[in-house]
Amino acid sequence: MDFSLSKMDELGDIPTNFVEEMNDFKRKLEGLNALKENIESRMGRDLELHPRKKPKKVVELWLRNVETINGEIQDLEQKFDEGSVVSRGFLIANVFKKMQEAEELLQQGQFHNSLVVDDLGWIEQALSTTTLVGDAAKICMEEIWAYLMDDSVSKIGVWGMGGVGKTTLMKLVNNQLLKETEKFNIVIWITVSKEMNIFKLQNSIAKAMKVSLLEVEDEASRAGFINEMLSQKGKYVLILDDLWDKLSLEDVGIPEPSNGSKLLVTSRLLDVCHFLGCREVRMPTLSKPDAWSLFSQKVGQDVLNDPHLLPIVESVAEECAGLPLAIVTIASSMKGVRDIHEWRNALHELKRHVESVNSVEGKVFQRLQFSYDRLHNEKLRHCFLCCALYPEDWEIQTHELIKLWVAEGLVEEMDSMQKEVDKGHAILNKLKNSCLIENGTRHPDRAVKLHDIVRDMALRITSARPRFLVRAGLQLKEIPNVREWNEDLEKVSLMLNWGLQIPSQMPPPRCQKLTTLLLSHCDIKSIPECFFDQMHGLKILDLSWNPIKSLPNSISNVETLTTLLLGYCEDLRKVPSFSKLQALKKLVLRETNIKDLPHGLERLVNLKYLDLANTRITKVAHGLLANFTSLQHLAIVNDEETVERFVRAEEIGGLRKLEFFEGGFYDLNELNNYIKALDAPAEGPRRYYISVGLRPHFYFPSEPKKVIELSCNICTDGIKVLSDVEGLGIWKCIVDLCEEEAFSSLFILPPHNVFSSLSDIRIDSCQNIKKLFWSSWVLQNLQNLKSLWVQDCEDMEDIIAPESESEEEGISAINFALPILRILVLSWLPKLKSICSANGVMVFDSIEEIYINNCPQLKRIPLSLPLRDDGQPSPSPSLNGIFVPKQLWELVELDQPNAKSLLEPYVKYLK
Repeated sequence: MDFSLSKMDELGDIPTNFVEEMNDFKRKLEGLNALKENIESRMGRDLELHPRKKPKKVVELWLRNVETINGEIQDLEQKFDEGSVVSRGFLIANVFKKMQEAEELLQQGQFHNSLVVDDLGWIEQALSTTTLVGDAAKICMEEIWAYLMDDSVSKIGVWGMGGVGKTTLMKLVNNQLLKETEKFNIVIWITVSKEMNIFKLQNSIAKAMKVSLLEVEDEASRAGFINEMLSQKGKYVLILDDLWDKLSLEDVGIPEPSNGSKLLVTSRLLDVCHFLGCREVRMPTLSKPDAWSLFSQKVGQDVLNDPHLLPIVESVAEECAGLPLAIVTIASSMKGVRDIHEWRNALHELKRHVESVNSVEGKVFQRLQFSYDRLHNEKLRHCFLCCALYPEDWEIQTHELIKLWVAEGLVEEMDSMQKEVDKGHAILNKLKNSCLIENGTRHPDRAVKLHDIVRDMALRITSARPRFLVRAGLQLKEIPNVREWNEDLEKVSLMLNWGLQIPSQMPPPRCQKLTTLLLSHCDIKSIPECFFDQMHGLKILDLSWNPIKSLPNSISNVETLTTLLLGYCEDLRKVPSFSKLQALKKLVLRETNIKDLPHGLERLVNLKYLDLANTRITKVAHGLLANFTSLQHLAIVNDEETVERFVRAEEIGGLRKLEFFEGGFYDLNELNNYIKALDAPAEGPRRYYISVGLRPHFYFPSEPKKVIELSCNICTDGIKVLSDVEGLGIWKCIVDLCEEEAFSSLFILPPHNVFSSLSDIRIDSCQNIKKLFWSSWVLQNLQNLKSLWVQDCEDMEDIIAPESESEEEGISAINFALPILRILVLSWLPKLKSICSANGVMVFDSIEEIYINNCPQLKRIPLSLPLRDDGQPSPSPSLNGIFVPKQLWELVELDQPNAKSLLEPYVKYLK
C-alpha cells in the first residue's frame, strides 16, 4: 500500500500523526499477508498428508477476509490517488477503519491448533450396529486392524459360520476407519449376499461411489469403468460383506489392491478367502462365559434370580452353541418366562430340533426356528414370514410392510387406517423384541430388515407350509417355469427382477390357493390373456412400476381380489371391466396413462382406498364418489395444469370415514361448501392435500401433512380454510383487495381465532397484494411457522405491515419473534420496501437459510441476532447461509452493531 504522501500534504485538516500511522499500517499489512502465506502453506501440507480432511470453516473465513481487505485497500488507494482534496479528506475515515480491521485479522490469524477437520463428504457414513461381544471377537478385531495398518497386507478374509457375528464386526471396523485413521481416502461398504451376481455387485460398488452405470450395458465395459473409478480414489478400503462364492476381481472391475489400498471380505467359507489370496482371520463362536453373559443380559434378571430355574436356563444357553444370533433370538423369546415347565419344554424342543439335522447350517436354522415357534399366535408368525417376500438384505419400509399385512388380513380390519397402522407397529415391535427382525442399517427409524440367516430360515419354513415361491431381486429374465407354480402355493414374490418377461405361450399357472402375487419393478411389458385363469383365490396383485400397456381380461374374473396395485405403470392405457371385482378394497392407478374410469368402478362399493392421482382421467360422473361410503383414502388430483378435474364438495364432505384426501375444488366457494359439509373441523381427514383451481407445484421444506393450495381468483368474501392447516400455498391468484388492506385480513380465521398449526407459507406470482400480513396477525398466527416463501409478486411492498400510525412512525418497538422459522425466501419483488415496520425487528432463533434476491428497493434487513450468555449478539447456531446479491448486502442496513461482520462468514453472494 502506498498512499502518496505528497498528496496528503495538500490536505489542510488531517491528524498530525496520520503519516506515521500509515507507515505502521503498511508494516502490519505486510505482516498480515506474510501470515496468510504461512497459513496457506501449512494448510496445503496438512491436506496433502491427510486427504480425508478439509479446511476449518474459521480458517476459510479468515483467508477470505484477508483477500477482501486487500482488495478494499487497493480500491481505496486508487480513489485516494485520483480524488480531489475534499474527497480524499472523506476517505481518511475509511482508511482508519481498515487499519482497525487489519489489526483484528492479525490477532484472529494466530491458529495454534490444526487448520483442517474431517471431511465426511469423502466417505460413507457410519453404519448402525451393536457392540462387540466376547474376548475372542475383540482379539479378532485387533488382528484385522493390525492387518489394515500393515502395508504389506492387501487382502483380508474374515470367515466363520453364519450367525457368529462377522457383519457386526465388519460394521465396527467400518465405523472405526471413518473415525480414527488418516491412512485411507475412502471406505466403501458393500453387502454382497447369497443372491448377488457380478452385474448387481458392479451396481452396488458404483452406487457406493455415487456414480451411475445405467448407460453401460456389458459387464466388461462396466468392469473397466469401476476399475478406473476405484483407481482414482487413492488409498481405499473396499469391504465385501457376506461373500458366498469364489469371485473374480477382474470380472467385477476391482483392481488388485496396491499402494496401501485394502480388500476386506467376510464369508462363511474358508475356500472363498483362499481363492482371493486373503490373509485369513477366523471368527470363532463365543466362549462359554461370554455366551452365558450375553444370554443373561437378554433373558432378564428376574429369570436369573430364581434358583430353581437357573440350571435349566444354563442348559438352554449351552444349546445355543456360542452363536450370538442364536443366543439373542432364543434368550429374547424366553425373556421374563418364570414357569419351570415352560423352560423344561424349551430345552426339550431345542435338543429335539437340533438333533434332527446333521449339517452345521441346519443346526443353526433349527436353533433360530425355536424363536419363530415361540411366537404366540399364527398371525404373528405369518407377519414374520411375509418379510421373506422381499429381496435378501433389503431394507423394507415399515409403512409398506404394514400395508401388506393389512391387505393380507394379518392386521384385523378396523374402523380407521390409523388404528391399523398402530396395530402394525405393535406387531413390528413384538418381532423386534423377539430379535427375528432388526432395524434397517441406513434408515433405522423407518425401515426393517432380516438377517440373511433368519431370512434363509423363513424361506426353509415356507418351502413346506405355508408354501412360498420367492425369487425377489435375482435379476431373472424369465418368469419361473409353470412346473414351479405348485397347486399348494400361497404366496409368490418375483419383485425387483428388472427385465422379467412372461412368455406369451406360457400356460396359466394352476394355483387355486395362491393369495398373493408380487410382480412390482420387473419391467414386464405384457401379460398373456389367460395368465390369471386358474388363480381363483388371488387376493393381492401388485403390478406397480411395470411398462405394461394393458391388463389381460382374465383379471376380470378374479372375484376374490381385494388389492390391485397398478401405480406408476406409465404406459398403461387399458384395463378390463372391474364389475365383478366387488371384493376389491384397494385400487391404485396413480401415474398411469388411463383416460377413462374403469368400467364397473361404480359397483366397487367396498373400496376403502382409491388412488386415481395423475392419470389422464378428466371427468368423474356426478354422484360416483358418494357411492364409496367406506372410503378412507382418496387421491384424485392431476399435476397437469391443462387438466381441470375437480370434485364436488358435497360428495367429499359426505365421506365420513375419509382419513386421507388429495383432491381439487373448482373455486373458493366449493372449498367453503366442503368445510361446511364437515360440520366440525374434527371430522375432516387426518391428512389432506387440497387444491383450489389449477394445482400448483409447490415445495414445502418441512413436508406438512395438511396442505391447502389456492390458484384462483380471491374476492373480498374471504378465504376459509380448515383450522388445522399446516401448509398454505397461494399461486397465480388475482386478489380483489383494497389498497389499504393486508392480504392476511382476507382469511376467515378458525374458531379459536388463530392458525395454531400453520408451518409453511408460499406466496407465488400473485397480483394486487401490496401488504402481506398485518403485524398483529403475524404475532397471533405464525408462532409455528417453519418456512416463508414470497416470490414473483410485482405489487408487494410490505411483508409485515404496521396497523397504526404510531407503529409506522416507530413510537413503540415490536419484536416479531418467529421461534422455529428455518427458511425465509424473498425473491423477485420489485416494489418491496419493507420486511417489517420501521422499528420492528424479526427474531429468528432457529433460522437456517435466508434468501433475498431481485428486491431492488429493499434497504433494511430487520434481523435481530440472538444474544449469548454474556449479552453479546451472535448468529443463530443453526444458520447455514444468507444468500443475497453482493450489491444488496453492501447497501442494506442491519440494526445491531457489528451484525454485518458477525454474519459475513455465512453470506453467499448470488450472481
